[in-house]
Amino acid sequence: MRSIKIEKKASLAAPKQAFSQVLSETLKTGIIKSNLLAMIAGLSLALYVSGTTLNERFMEILFAVIGSALVIGAAGAFNNLYDRDIDAIMDRTKNRPTVTGRMQPLNALILGISLSLVGILLLLLATPLAALFGFLGLFLYVVPYTMWSKRRTIYNTEIGSIGGAVPPLIGWAAISPDLLHPAILGLFVVMVIWQMPHFYAIAIRRHDEYKAANVPMLPVVKGFRRTYVQTNIYLVALIAASFLFVSVSWVITVVAFLLAFAWLIMSIVGHKRMEPKKWATFMFVFSLNHLVLLFAVIIGFSMLAPLF
Repeated sequence: MRSIKIEKKASLAAPKQAFSQVLSETLKTGIIKSNLLAMIAGLSLALYVSGTTLNERFMEILFAVIGSALVIGAAGAFNNLYDRDIDAIMDRTKNRPTVTGRMQPLNALILGISLSLVGILLLLLATPLAALFGFLGLFLYVVPYTMWSKRRTIYNTEIGSIGGAVPPLIGWAAISPDLLHPAILGLFVVMVIWQMPHFYAIAIRRHDEYKAANVPMLPVVKGFRRTYVQTNIYLVALIAASFLFVSVSWVITVVAFLLAFAWLIMSIVGHKRMEPKKWATFMFVFSLNHLVLLFAVIIGFSMLAPLF
């Protein structure tokens, strides 16, 4: 009898686990986490610059974090819904719930709309400016990027980078209305530029899949050499962008500079010693570490500096 009860409990747990997995894959929880890190970096920097404490703006921060997570998840749902035809062709996306049928198109649409409305409402409770950026980020990712440029131009990465750099603006706007401050300009510009080397690396690693799906990624249309050169141009721009933090903190400036400079050197050296896909994998891994380290330093400095 006891073994039967255990089996029944396991069978009941399985559908719950399956549903949570489908939801996670549809909303792209990995992307939610990375974008929330960027949002918190903007929020932390705004707290530091404005001399505001966490306790003073606790509710705004809470609304901003939850609202951002919902809006980012909605963007993932819309992207999965719209791209399910090309996702079915690519190995890395062919098992997404919207492709396999585990998430029906209508349900994905309802999920995306619901999360969008609730998320923007929560951001509105933080500040109207945060809600505006939440809407803009969602719109830019879904319409100009997913529905238009991704399938039409090699500049899809550049176009998509604008929407991808909105999360820090949401975090900043939840605390401060000063959008011309060098701190947030620096964070926004760094996030825009960072996305090109990052996504070019993905495009080289998945070159054959993008080609089969007829997605005009830069290495597919212009080749690996052009992508390598363009990657390094953006890395030089990333090095220059690190100086936007000078008026805020030399600590952040130095860390941003060293990370970008190291990335450029590793790109040049790695390209000479590795074949393209191995180089791209190396660049992809470094890009993730670059962003996490930079945001960790920004958040840590913003929280700890006022204590000294």
